[in-house]
Amino acid sequence: MTTNDFSMTTNANAPLWLAHLQLTDLYGTQEIYGRSDPMHELIATILSHRTTHANEVAAFKAMRERFLTWEAVRDAPLNELITCIQTANYPEVKAPWIKQVLTAVITERGEANIDFLAAMNTEDAMAWLTNLPGVGLKTASLLLLFYFKKPVLPVDTHVHRVTQRVGVLGPKVSAERAHKILLEQLPDDPLVLFNFHKHFYWHGQRVCSWYNPRCNECVLANQCAYFRSAGTLVVSSTPRKKATG
Repeated sequence: MTTNDFSMTTNANAPLWLAHLQLTDLYGTQEIYGRSDPMHELIATILSHRTTHANEVAAFKAMRERFLTWEAVRDAPLNELITCIQTANYPEVKAPWIKQVLTAVITERGEANIDFLAAMNTEDAMAWLTNLPGVGLKTASLLLLFYFKKPVLPVDTHVHRVTQRVGVLGPKVSAERAHKILLEQLPDDPLVLFNFHKHFYWHGQRVCSWYNPRCNECVLANQCAYFRSAGTLVVSSTPRKKATG
């Protein structure tokens, strides 16, 4: 469904779309952009889990300076790879996944190259990626949207938290389920989906943070279930504050 077709549906007046329009006014429309090549996108996305962008970039740079080819990364001694990517959180978890993903891709394709995904339909490309070791729905969605411009919606912790607090997702809906629920309420347009992801991601980082959301500065406050509850709404995407004293 195109954006123009979508504008004629009931979803065009739904809270999720109205929130998207408000955040677009705040952050502006971005063109879709990704990393230099799809293998870079895939491996960097694995590194990016639960760490900052700066730490992810530093880890990727150190890894590729030490191991000049993807085959060299695949064959690297595990402890050396862990050391190279130590700026990313949980390097002892990410290093084995990276080696296993590279092994699987090179074994099946004969080289560290996944350009063929561009010619696959979205469903088949998603199935192929999520069949790789350690590659889940979020990682696959980020790669397919950011690099291949396919109509999917990545739901990371920030997107999950903001949409739950606003009230467009139920308080117990998992991030895994949120991918499908949110995507069904949005137009089948990669540019819209990219901007939706980036805007809710930025809003979760800058305004709707885990423990101290700046609700008084939030453009979504007038439609936000969390704000209306005076901060008492409990959602699965946000851990409760630990009791003190």
